[in-house]
Amino acid sequence: QLFYYYIVLSINFITYIPIMKKLIFSTLLLSILVSCGKDNDTPEKTKTDLLCQANWKFSAATVGGSDVSSQIQACYKDNIIKFNTTGTGTVDEGASICTAGNPQTYNLTWNFLSGETQLKITPPLLPGGSDTYTVVSISETQLVASQMMTLPAPFGSQTVVVTFVH
Repeated sequence: QLFYYYIVLSINFITYIPIMKKLIFSTLLLSILVSCGKDNDTPEKTKTDLLCQANWKFSAATVGGSDVSSQIQACYKDNIIKFNTTGTGTVDEGASICTAGNPQTYNLTWNFLSGETQLKITPPLLPGGSDTYTVVSISETQLVASQMMTLPAPFGSQTVVVTFVH
């Protein structure tokens, strides 16, 4: 009788071997497919990507958190700035041109300095400032940069934080 149970168990075991093989093979195949699947993570945009993806326009200027946008001439506030990935770009004077007879559009050059913490733009975008900005932040929609600028009295030379937006 022991031999009979041994035979029955052996037959049942042999019956389950193909099922086990299929289960193991299916599990292995599924894990291979999942591990080889396409990675959906998109790479993070670089500062150059963010800078060059769309046109920029002046939004605000502050000194120590106080708005000094009124100290910037209106003809600079409507300028449209385009940066190209080649280190070149254009400035469109917008509706108001600061100096009659000047062209509507002029060229600029740009590059990042100091590990992309500074942005050099030639010629300078705003009067009274230099061609080098310290990058405070840059995102999909906003560029915030600071620089020493000479503003009209009573402000004089101040660190001005300028915000540009798309």
